[in-house]
Amino acid sequence: MTAEEAVPAPPPSKEKDVGMMNQSMFLALLPKVPLMLRVALLHMLRLSQQSKYLDLRTELIIAVIRSFTDPSNPQSITATQKMAGKAPKLKGKIWVSTYTCPPPPAGETGLQDAIAKAIDGLRNPKVPPPVYEMPDPAPIDGEWTGYRADATSDSRLPGVSQKELYAEMMKEVKSPVTILYFHGGAYYMLDPATHRPTTKKLAKLTGGRVYSVRYRLAPQHPFPAALMDALMSYLALLYPPEGAFHEPVRPEHIVFAGDSAGGNLSLALLQLLLHLHRHPHPITFHNTTVPSIPLPAGVAANSPWLDITHSSPSCTANAAFDYLPTLPQQLAAESRRPPCAAWPADPPRKHLYAPDSLLAHPLVSPVLARSWAGAPPVYVCTGWELLADEDKFVAHKMWREGVRVVFEEAAVPGGVGGVCQGGGGGGAGRRGGGGREEAGGRFVMVKARSLEEVVLEPGEVWKEGEEVVEEGLEEGEGAGGGGGGVAKL
Repeated sequence: MTAEEAVPAPPPSKEKDVGMMNQSMFLALLPKVPLMLRVALLHMLRLSQQSKYLDLRTELIIAVIRSFTDPSNPQSITATQKMAGKAPKLKGKIWVSTYTCPPPPAGETGLQDAIAKAIDGLRNPKVPPPVYEMPDPAPIDGEWTGYRADATSDSRLPGVSQKELYAEMMKEVKSPVTILYFHGGAYYMLDPATHRPTTKKLAKLTGGRVYSVRYRLAPQHPFPAALMDALMSYLALLYPPEGAFHEPVRPEHIVFAGDSAGGNLSLALLQLLLHLHRHPHPITFHNTTVPSIPLPAGVAANSPWLDITHSSPSCTANAAFDYLPTLPQQLAAESRRPPCAAWPADPPRKHLYAPDSLLAHPLVSPVLARSWAGAPPVYVCTGWELLADEDKFVAHKMWREGVRVVFEEAAVPGGVGGVCQGGGGGGAGRRGGGGREEAGGRFVMVKARSLEEVVLEPGEVWKEGEEVVEEGLEEGEGAGGGGGGVAKL
């Protein structure tokens, strides 16, 4: 029986689904009741640091999420990946069509050559050349996602082929905007399926479509595997391989977007392309020679993780407002993590994502990029979180170098703020890089309780100078490079 002939089984009743969900949530939250009571009491008495700035609901959310992200008995990496990869059932107002992009034919090394050229060209010449293994390209899945306006909350996808699902999705696409999305998850967890609420939201906001990439995860596939998959996915949009569902997408219609590690990957891919523009390097992709890879229309990053070593001052100063553990807490948890086939790595390395010699490389930690000049418009949002300083620094550096930047700092934790404002990369749909022309963009702070926007002077966002970032990252490398590499999830 073909997929077209298959008749999907009748979905379970809505009442049963809701009942099971409520039961699971109740069982998960029951042990947290004492914690919630303590937080509520301290908040009402104005004895907690957070109560001066946040409402009770937000403070409770942070406390409960933090209790889940900082377990006293961490699971192995493999077990964590399996647990985190679980996604809700696919239903509702969403189209999803999975396309597998094939790797280039044997003997075609355009991807590897371009990445090797950038790794060598962007490295710090004062340090020894990095040691790493260049992976081979692999088949990479991507989820085409669109908004399904006429569906109900219980609607399931029709039982047809993936190509036919894509065709049905395109009937509802109203805009040429195509968002190339990279999910978060610290580079070792999560999946396009876990980020469907975000990609659906972006498709609805833009009227366009989202291509969400299932890039290879660390530690099984360390840097530069994810960057290679990101580059291959972008080239596949521009120059579709034989059998692709889509027609060629014009670069002025493409926006890179991502959250946390996905924000890192979005900006690392942009940095790679900028380097290839400054040092022209023709690339062959599926027998098509590309003299120069065009830049996208823009980039939107929600709480991007731009310093892999977690060495920014905000990684300590903002700990009370973030739901993630601090670097010392991460290192302590990693010391108790049971080994598995995936981790520790062989040969050993400090960090899940990248070899030790590349932790301070701009394609791994984009906070150290020497230049963003020539970049398309960029949207960055952050909050009172561990990653705030690195996000502010990069947004300010881009603005100073003439890049049109929209920067939003939410006066709430980054992950919670991103959810409240519409999910990762929300700026791709809400502003698209617009703002104060005379300032090269728009810098604002969004107040937590009123959501009032307060205009910021770009020059006031970062005053510490570049040497502070460089010195901090060097110290972070020596301290263990961020342990397991927990970023905003």
